[in-house]
Amino acid sequence: MLLESYQGLKEDELRRRISAAKSKLGRKLVILGHHYQREEVIKFADFLGDSYGLSKIASEQKEADFIVFCGVHFMAEAAKILARPNQRVFHPDLTAGCPMADMAELDDVETAWIELAKITDIKKVIPIAYMNTTAELKAFCGANGGLICTSSNAQSAFGWAFARGEKIFFFPDEHLGRNTAKKKGMPSEQVIVWNSRSPSPSPSPLEGEG
Repeated sequence: MLLESYQGLKEDELRRRISAAKSKLGRKLVILGHHYQREEVIKFADFLGDSYGLSKIASEQKEADFIVFCGVHFMAEAAKILARPNQRVFHPDLTAGCPMADMAELDDVETAWIELAKITDIKKVIPIAYMNTTAELKAFCGANGGLICTSSNAQSAFGWAFARGEKIFFFPDEHLGRNTAKKKGMPSEQVIVWNSRSPSPSPSPLEGEG
């Protein structure tokens, strides 16, 4: 196995092989390094930034055929979504996950959506997912008329949603959702936290926008 051939190599040899690959591929290869990566990884990165910004930058590299995203799994998925058709995206460690992205699973989100439809007009509910989610949850938002936001544009995303509906279904970050709602002037009683382990919610908390 190719991966096994690299295991156990000394750091000097790994650096030599990475440098050789970068030299051989030139502009056909772009390496993305997330802010959270170690220095020994970052020094090989062509670009440093957050997940969305890096994915967008990679898609703009017209000569790049190969994108290596040094980050967690959802980041590589985001890069693949934004990549051009000819670009291939590689993730060095498929086991590298994100605790926040793991907070929301598709089954739970779909169950919540079905339960919400029983107590309110689901056509007036706009789903918004924070960038730290899997590709399947991003697809859920798109299929149901929603969108994806970052922490910096969450307020704009809420404004966009309320121009199209009456309620927002936000996930996975409870705190970003609550704090953004507060900044938008929404009263706390209109911000409801979904508990997937509890019985179906009462209709009364959803009377207002939330």
